[in-house]
Amino acid sequence: MRFENRNVTLKDGRKCVLRPTHPDDASAMIEYMKVTAGETPYLLRYPDEVKFTVESEREILRNILENEKSVMMMAEVDGRVAGNCSINGLGDKRKIIHRCSLAIALTQEFWDLGIGRAMLTYLLELAKEIGYEQVELEVVEGNGRARRLYEKCGFVETGKHFRALKYEDGTYQDEIIMCKVL
Repeated sequence: MRFENRNVTLKDGRKCVLRPTHPDDASAMIEYMKVTAGETPYLLRYPDEVKFTVESEREILRNILENEKSVMMMAEVDGRVAGNCSINGLGDKRKIIHRCSLAIALTQEFWDLGIGRAMLTYLLELAKEIGYEQVELEVVEGNGRARRLYEKCGFVETGKHFRALKYEDGTYQDEIIMCKVL
């Protein structure tokens, strides 16, 4: 989905632009995914699992940009990818067409500057504009920073996925399911 850029002033005074990702962002997005995957255990992939080619990532970004039911937003600070978030419908069946899923990540360098809240706020506005009535997400148990942000934005816990993630050391983590009715 195409949407208007939004300028945000961060807690440290720098400017951040929230904007749609474009196919030309493919290389930067691949690098961003590798970095974020290596900075936290709370994302679904390890850095070596980021195997997109620039061309395949371009195609993904092009498809999302043209899809009126999906949004991928980039947070750009000083010309760099600071974070991204997205919403995608859960399907086109009439019984679930009111629901979408949300995903978000920031590079560690840009934590605690207000970017996550700004992206979520804008993304929730866009979800409502699209016609979604309910936004759902999963947060890894123990990721208190993310959970507090989601709760501040009106999400509530609705369940758990038991042993949802298995780490390379053999340990498991549950995922908490959260939902916000728009």
